[in-house]
Amino acid sequence: MTSAEEKAPIDIDDVDTDFVEMIIKTGGPNIRSCYQCGTCSGSCPAGARTNYLVRGIIRKALLGLKEDCISGPELWYCTTCYTCTDRCPQDVKPTDVIKAIRNVAVAEGYMLEPHQKVALKVLEAGHAVPLDKESWEKLREKVNIEPVPPNASRFPDAIEEIVKIAKKTGFDKLVAEKEASE
Repeated sequence: MTSAEEKAPIDIDDVDTDFVEMIIKTGGPNIRSCYQCGTCSGSCPAGARTNYLVRGIIRKALLGLKEDCISGPELWYCTTCYTCTDRCPQDVKPTDVIKAIRNVAVAEGYMLEPHQKVALKVLEAGHAVPLDKESWEKLREKVNIEPVPPNASRFPDAIEEIVKIAKKTGFDKLVAEKEASE
C-alpha cells in the first residue's frame, strides 16, 4: 500500500475543470452523484484480478485529472460486465462513465493495442472475432447448427454498413491514426 507521503501532490496546472462536463456529454451523465462508497470497486471482477479500481478512475475524473484518467492502461481493464452499475447505490452508472472516459481517451489518441486490434477487426470483418470460415463451418455443421453464425459473417452487407458508419463518425481515422503512430 502506498502512503500519502509517497504520492505526488496534485498539480493545480494538471486539473481540467471541463473534464467532468466532457464525461457527462460523452455518456456518463450521473458521475457527479458518486460519493466514493467503493461499491463499484468492491464488486468488480476485473478489480479482483488486477490493479483496476473503478472508484479511483471516477475520483480522478471528478478532480479534473483528465490526463491521468485517459492515459492510464487501467482504464481499459474494465470488461463492461455492468456489475458495478447494477450495484451502485447512487445510480452513477460507472460502466457508462468508464466508456465515456474511453471515448475521450480514443479521441485524444489513447487506446491499448489489444483494443485497437479489436477495432481494426470490427472494421475488417464486422465484428471482433472473425471466424475461419472453413473450419468453423465444418465444426458447426458437425454439432448440427447453422454453418454460419447470425453475425456479420452471414450478412456481408452489414460489414459494409459498419465501415460506412465508422467512416461517417471518424472512428476509422481514430483507429488508423493510432495504428500509424505506433
